[in-house]
Amino acid sequence: MLPGGCPVCLETAQEYVASRKQFGKPLGALQATQFKLADMATDLRASRLMVHSAADALDNKLPSATGAAAMAKRFATDTCYSVVDQALQLHGGYGYLRDYPIERYLRDLRVHSILEGTNEIMRVIAAREMQRGNIA
Repeated sequence: MLPGGCPVCLETAQEYVASRKQFGKPLGALQATQFKLADMATDLRASRLMVHSAADALDNKLPSATGAAAMAKRFATDTCYSVVDQALQLHGGYGYLRDYPIERYLRDLRVHSILEGTNEIMRVIAAREMQRGNIA
């Protein structure tokens, strides 16, 4: 996996649910857990694709670059926080313990929706670019 708080927490959650047993079997054997992990991985992939698409638009000096970057930043930061929050949920109370990296990532990743323009400002930028016809 690529480095970063979100993929690290997803991987940590996968490892944890594979080893933690409840109801006589690993948590990872439960369909609800599998669905949650699949959704987390899907959201992470979608975030990466949006960021790569925005970077490509910027590299190619496309008129859609500003809006694409605003949407990617908003989506990726919200998604990463959500994935880490879900990873913490899969750990239960252990997720809050400093023995597990998730509690630190939860605090660290939250700030990304505030820094370099809040996600509310990213929405304003995306809406403005839509009104200008730069985003389909």
